[in-house]
Amino acid sequence: MSMSEAVTYGKYLKIDELLNLQQPRDEVEHDEMLFIVIHQVYELWFKVILHELDYCCRLLSEGDAARALHTLKRVLTILKVLVAQLDILETMTPTEFRTFRERLESASGFQSDQFRAFEFALGRKTRASLDRFAEGTRARAGLDKRWKAPTIWDYVIRYLAGVGYDIPADQLERDVTAPIEASEAVQAVLVKIYREDPANADLCERLVDLDEGVQEWRYRHVKMVERTIGMKHGTGGSAGSKYLRTTLNSPAFPDLWEIRSQL
Repeated sequence: MSMSEAVTYGKYLKIDELLNLQQPRDEVEHDEMLFIVIHQVYELWFKVILHELDYCCRLLSEGDAARALHTLKRVLTILKVLVAQLDILETMTPTEFRTFRERLESASGFQSDQFRAFEFALGRKTRASLDRFAEGTRARAGLDKRWKAPTIWDYVIRYLAGVGYDIPADQLERDVTAPIEASEAVQAVLVKIYREDPANADLCERLVDLDEGVQEWRYRHVKMVERTIGMKHGTGGSAGSKYLRTTLNSPAFPDLWEIRSQL
């Protein structure tokens, strides 16, 4: 292989292409570069999270809870990075953001299909979120697939049934497009696991960590938006922090929270 064909750091990571993806709409505004990079990095981390969650679900379907647990821990570490990135974004003052905000026009984080895919993977599926993306687009194709796919919770309870726990049939065969609802029968199984099965209790606790991590990110995101634009409407016509607050305190895995008082 000639030197021109050799794999280099720059070629492997496509550094030239990567560094050309930051295109501020006006080079005059200093802070627009930070805004673009932060959000591009978010999208890259969302891609990794989805990749890891898909792998976790596959491992659970194969009964490999130990490696699934390791994968969940990686996702939790990434979530901490997502929260930490808000600290960087908050170094931008409301005045600095205002210098280029109007040029965002209809662009809004509300339109992140990968974040919607993350929500779908956790069980927060809505037709409105799906229909926001046009038929025939990459975004819609990916969300259509996740709309029909089991959530990580479905994989967990199927795994538990596979190792001998009495998970009700209606839970194992539930409509995966519907919201995950609390089940007293599932809660009874979970209480038994927490009291008698430390390994699977650890798996359940990592799901609690995941749920809490997402809620923490949502809260910090709300506060960042309020700190930056107050109660103004968001870009793209979204309701800004008023809408974002409606997403708080809505657990993805209600059964794991309902049992806390029983342990």
